[in-house]
Amino acid sequence: MVLNHVEVISREIVKPSSPTPHHLRNLKLSFLDQIAPPVYVPIILFYDQPKFGHCFDLKQSLSETLTSFYPLAGRVKSSVTVDCNDAGVEYVEAQVHALLSEVIEKPNIEELKQYLPIEPYGTVGTGMGCREVPLLLAVQVNFFKCGGMAIGVCISHNIADGSSLVTFINAWAAKSRGDGKVVCPSFDLACHFPPRNLSGFTPTAGITKEKIVTRRFVFDKMKLAKLKEAASGGGGSQLKDPTRVEAVSAFIWKHFIKVAKLKSDTKRMFAAVHAVNLRSRMSPPLPDHAFGNIWRFSSALATIDNGDLVGQLRSSIKKIDRDYVKNLQNGDGYVEYLKKAKENFSKGEIELCNFSSWCRFPVYDVDYGWGKPVWVCTTTMPFKNVVILMSTSCGEGIEAWVSMLEDDMPMLEQRDHNDKPENLAFSTKF
Repeated sequence: MVLNHVEVISREIVKPSSPTPHHLRNLKLSFLDQIAPPVYVPIILFYDQPKFGHCFDLKQSLSETLTSFYPLAGRVKSSVTVDCNDAGVEYVEAQVHALLSEVIEKPNIEELKQYLPIEPYGTVGTGMGCREVPLLLAVQVNFFKCGGMAIGVCISHNIADGSSLVTFINAWAAKSRGDGKVVCPSFDLACHFPPRNLSGFTPTAGITKEKIVTRRFVFDKMKLAKLKEAASGGGGSQLKDPTRVEAVSAFIWKHFIKVAKLKSDTKRMFAAVHAVNLRSRMSPPLPDHAFGNIWRFSSALATIDNGDLVGQLRSSIKKIDRDYVKNLQNGDGYVEYLKKAKENFSKGEIELCNFSSWCRFPVYDVDYGWGKPVWVCTTTMPFKNVVILMSTSCGEGIEAWVSMLEDDMPMLEQRDHNDKPENLAFSTKF
């Protein structure tokens, strides 16, 4: 398929509409920010043709929003500090020589990075001319020839997680449409998780030099019902009410294990790690608009013969409770745990499957004044065995963005002609 041509029209720096007060100039990064992977978190939102003129409000509303989200217009000064110097964010406008319908009806996911202002999955700073001091936020507004639009946003994982990204874009959208109820984020995460000495530990992006492919598998409402029924009624599971995320995660994990068995007879352990939002699990809970990397991974272990994968997943996530967070706030012991886990993984004794669910994020509420998005997505990822879960536009289905070795993907996709949930061909693949 020929790639749609995206032509950059303009590129400029947008600064906060009001200067950041002197007493807010230095933001301490938290311990959780320190250990975040050095990449950008990307999101792309596609919209039908907006009313004339609204697109020209985006720069002004972005500038006004940055006054509340002032660290995003700053620069990382050290491993523990952001200089909130109002240096600004990059704002790009581009023309797409294609119709919006051509992109969203049969998306070629290899094309999607064109709608982003920066290459998200290299070491932070590899995009935008390899700036010596990388930007913390970049935006690209794409205009289709039919009048549709796509807004691509990349935010540095040094300072924000997926929840923080969605908080920001919803605040920007609210400002754009003139909604006076704009949420003001809190930037006091370092008070809860003070920065630590990370001597001997360096966060890595996890990018492999091996050939990775990403596929998008869509599970509609009916197929989710079949998965949940299979998850609660078979495989030794005692759960009678698996969530859609649990059912899809266990289903994909099961097939990762099958692929590993086809490749090797070696007896080993298989781990499913799930990114868990800590905001509601703290005491007292943090608000949804608390900003930063407020997440950690749960870890469920299984052998080749372990059948109750759904139960293992739920049990591991339940362990991320208030006591877990208290121990995490100590920090030093967790750094040693990370070092040990990295060492064990490098020995090849554990096969990891990494999940991150965006299904609860209100991405389909991001209305800049011309309506809600018709499709929200991420992009291809150069990571082995990584799965991003996102809700479909109707809210009843799940899109699973699966990245794995190119040679392994065909084994994951093998079709079952009875349309039973025996492999990922059971879903709709893109």
